[in-house]
This record gives sequence, structure tokens and C-alpha cells, in this order.
Amino acid sequence: FFSFFFFFKQKTAYEMLRSLVGSEMCIRDRELIEHLSKKRVIKAVQFNEEVKYENDNFLDFSQVKGQNIAKRSLEIAAAGGHNVLLIGPPGTGKSMLSKRIPSILPEMCFDEIIETTGVYSVLGNLKEDIPIINKRPFRAPHHTISPAGLVGGGNVPMPGEISLAHNGVLFLDELPEFGRFTMEVLRQPIEDGTVTISRASGTLTYPSCVMLVAAMNPCPCGYFGHPKRNCTCTEKEVRKYLSKISGPLLDRLDLHIEIPPVEYDKLQSQDKEESSHKIKERVNKARNLQKERYKNTGIKCNAQITPALLNNTCKLSGDANKIIKRAFENMGLSARAYERVLKVARTIADLDLSDRIEGIHALESIRSVSYTHLTLPTKRIV
Repeated sequence: FFSFFFFFKQKTAYEMLRSLVGSEMCIRDRELIEHLSKKRVIKAVQFNEEVKYENDNFLDFSQVKGQNIAKRSLEIAAAGGHNVLLIGPPGTGKSMLSKRIPSILPEMCFDEIIETTGVYSVLGNLKEDIPIINKRPFRAPHHTISPAGLVGGGNVPMPGEISLAHNGVLFLDELPEFGRFTMEVLRQPIEDGTVTISRASGTLTYPSCVMLVAAMNPCPCGYFGHPKRNCTCTEKEVRKYLSKISGPLLDRLDLHIEIPPVEYDKLQSQDKEESSHKIKERVNKARNLQKERYKNTGIKCNAQITPALLNNTCKLSGDANKIIKRAFENMGLSARAYERVLKVARTIADLDLSDRIEGIHALESIRSVSYTHLTLPTKRIV
């Protein structure tokens, strides 16, 4: 695998390289020179789908006690490739659940492996014992990260965390603690699946097709709306905290999931929780339906449905149409939110192996995509 870095100045060298590798790659000068001069020949990787180069011991959902509604929502997110926002008090399992999402995502196909490995190759992050990336990445940058570190940049444009998470999961814990500008620069890469960085030396485009998972507390102290603990924040502090996340960014997070505290009986229960393997089986069936539905369209999953395909792919029953219309009128949903409701409902229907979106699918979708959790609760703040 070559590491691509700089554009070639000479057209003849670029054309020679392109004929060798079969695509528009830009190679790190030193590695190319050493390879062509046979000082250090780059070894070819013999790809074997049976060999898992990354750690195959994923964390499992069976290790998470309770939180059945959250698990169901994450199953929907994995089945449709939807972005997720987890909201809840400290210690309820937001990070624990997020870290287990890769265990229910489908296996990477060959093209995805090549794309993801290419990004890591740019940074020189490939190792001899891990020559390719064939397990979905999980990246969790700290909230102090700069915009350039998140989406890429520098004098010599390099890929950021969002590109390193390409075809995998980008997890942003404590979302409101990220800088406002840092959060806002995510909007375009999430929407387009690519991030373009322009500098005086040239323009580079890196892939950024990720499943964005964000987690946050409901207020600075963390206990806003808690059923048993009092919140110590003032109403002004709570509003200021929640307003750190802009409406346009929220609109790009398809599912908004409330993570309540786990009850003691659930923690002590000896009942076996459903394993990631069983959840993944249902996710794979839903993804196979989508793969067949979007054949030759360039779309991989329901989250990527274009407006042109929305009406044809998201056919509603009479009940579903009435439910969504009522929600649109009463909840003041935006056009983007309406599309999210349809896309998530399409995924829920796929999990039920249903050709049409029924009323029950529409109801579950509306509950999942509305961000009523980000409004002031009726519980007293002291």
C-alpha cells in the first residue's frame, strides 16, 4: 500500500503512477523514490478476508445491563447508518453503549477496506502487523481538539479524526464542551461524506462517511430532569448549556436518545442480555435489503437517501401518513426533520422486513428523532 501525500508537479510522473496503481493517488515522495530505486521496496499486501488484522474482541452489548430502549435505538441507527445523539445524566451508560456500536455494524466490504486503509496510509499509521484496516474504526477525540484536528488541515493538508473514522464511528463525548466552531465545521463533511481542504499549495479531498455518535449531559451539573437527584443549575445556565448545540447540527443527528438512570434491580439481575451477535444478524438483514434497493445508485444505507429517491423508497401506509402529518403540524418539524422521520421509519420497516412504512414504524421514528429532551423539563430546579 502506498501512502499518498503530495500532488506531483510533473505530469509524466503522475501519469506513470496512475497507470501503476489504477487510481488518482498522490504518493509520499520519499517512499516512492526509495521504492522505484529499489532501496526499500514496498511489500504488497496479500488480502485475505478471513484474516482480521484489527483486534476482533469487540465490546459486547450483552455486557450492558438494562437500557433496552437505548439498545433498540442504536440497533436502528446501525441498520440505517444514522447519526445519533445520546442525552442523559452521568453514569447512565452513554459512553459504554457508544463503544459497543462497532460490534453490531456490518462487516466492511473490500472497497470500504481500501478506502479506510488509504486514509491511515496518508498519516503513516499502518503497521507491519496491521497492513490493512478491515475492522470499522472507532474514533473518540477529546473535546479540546481543534477544528483542523477534527476535519483535517495544516500547512500540508492532512486528514482529521472524521476521515480516520471513515466507514466507522466518530464518537464525540460531552458534545457541548467542544468549541462552537469545531462543532459547526462538522456540518458539511457529515452531509457530503467528504471534506475538502484548500491551501495555497493545492486542494485535497478526503473521505468522511461516518456514523456520528454524540453524547451529552442535559446540563452543566448533569442532573437536569433526573428522577431522584436535584439539579443545581439555574434556568439561565441550563438554557445557555443547551444552546451550545446549534439547530442545524441537531438536524443532522437523526436519532435523539434519552438515556435514563439504570434501576438497581436491572443491575443485580442475572438475566442474560441480548448479545451483539444477535443484534448484528437483524442489522445485516436490514442492510441487505438496502443494498438490493439502492443497487447502482451509489447509496449504501437509508441515511444517505437523496430527496429524489425519498418518495419512491419511503412509501407510507394510510395510518403512517396521518401520523407523520399530525406530527409535522403539531411539533413544527422542519423539512430536514421530516426527511429524517421518513428515513428512520424506512429503517425500522427494514428491520421488520416490511416493504411499506406502517403506522407503528412512523410512531417509533417520531419518538426517536424529536429533540424534546433538549427543552426545559417540568421538574423543579433548585
